[in-house]
Amino acid sequence: MSAKPSPGEEARERRALSRLQLAKLNRGLTLLRRRNRFYKEKLGGIALPLKQPADLAVLPFTVKEELVRDQEQNPPCGTNLTAPLPRYTRTHATSGTSGQRLKWLDTRRSWAWVLHCWREVYRAAGVGPNDVVFAAFGFGPFLGFWAGFEAAQSLGAMVIAGGAQSSAERLDWIQDTRATVLLSTPTYALRLAEVARGKGMDLSAGPVRITIHGGEPGASIQTTRARIQEAWGARPFDHAGSTEVGPWGFECPEASGLHLLESDFIGEVLEPGGDEPVGPGATGELVLTNLGRWDMPVIRYRSGDMVRLSEEPCSCGRPYLRFPGGVVGRSDDMIQVKGINVYPSAVENLIRARQEVTEFEVEVFRLREMWEMEVRVEVVPESKREGVRSELAEALATRLGLRATVKAVAAGSLPRYELKSRRFKIRPG
Repeated sequence: MSAKPSPGEEARERRALSRLQLAKLNRGLTLLRRRNRFYKEKLGGIALPLKQPADLAVLPFTVKEELVRDQEQNPPCGTNLTAPLPRYTRTHATSGTSGQRLKWLDTRRSWAWVLHCWREVYRAAGVGPNDVVFAAFGFGPFLGFWAGFEAAQSLGAMVIAGGAQSSAERLDWIQDTRATVLLSTPTYALRLAEVARGKGMDLSAGPVRITIHGGEPGASIQTTRARIQEAWGARPFDHAGSTEVGPWGFECPEASGLHLLESDFIGEVLEPGGDEPVGPGATGELVLTNLGRWDMPVIRYRSGDMVRLSEEPCSCGRPYLRFPGGVVGRSDDMIQVKGINVYPSAVENLIRARQEVTEFEVEVFRLREMWEMEVRVEVVPESKREGVRSELAEALATRLGLRATVKAVAAGSLPRYELKSRRFKIRPG
């Protein structure tokens, strides 16, 4: 899939894709109206089947708050179940970052669809049965990389579970097993690189050739991505998904952003909190409908993920929608400081450009009725602390319009993260 399609070929592929999506959607909606109490009530008297892709707009949105409320009012798992409860074989949960934890159930059939979507992540990255995949994460209740672990097995690859190990132990296992693929958050890939430097270990001379990341936007932030690539001597790939939606996005070798897996999802990019689509090149909220996880589905789900829409065909030849820069942030993560709107990923991209910064933390707080920002950075070597501190303050002001207080702190004093990082904080008050 390396030849760039002509405009005519691209249009034909897009039309065929829309027909496929509509057929899958209508089959699913018919099933939900018969067997799923939650969506039977939401669909109400909407005429089915839908006749054309534009008819998607007649369907109501689904938001996380109503799913949480449904589970609270109908314990233990709510009414968004299309099969009898004994048919479900897996229970996962969202991470609860926003304080609202959701349980999510899968039958054998719906879990097989999740694995199918993850295999597309691997295929795009060039991972196959001859690879050894090291999963550098703890196996908790949320979906995380569980699907990535089992999808690698289904490809025929060797998979190494890295749970319940220290970072140093994981590095030793990666070397001992000659792992060729690393699964981790981008934050943790950099943490492993930091530990490796302390051990005198050169990861770039090691066996890992591909790193695949998720859980946070870092792998599509250019400076963070460059650091991972330099430290590991491997090609980083981003991917995106969530417990309630499934793995919806993957990166191709062209590094042109995340592709939406449109054979299995319908995606809309809408104005944040609104229902109007944004145009090409604009940033909006990604609204997703999955087309294969019908035993506990989401229809027009407001994901909260902010993406920049591109309708230009990728040179890899795939006809799918593309989001340059990946997930640029969350709709509820945008920081406003003194009238300037900015996503954390833009701040991280600027900070990570300084090789001397080993870790950082950002706090936003109110002072005399104004929102202020304080950035704390670890700088190595110590002799460069003041220079890096002042240059970062100037860069934040000139590049992002943010007049922030930048403080250089002692090496090793800031938190390290294995899963989703908590570098951006809002102080109450």
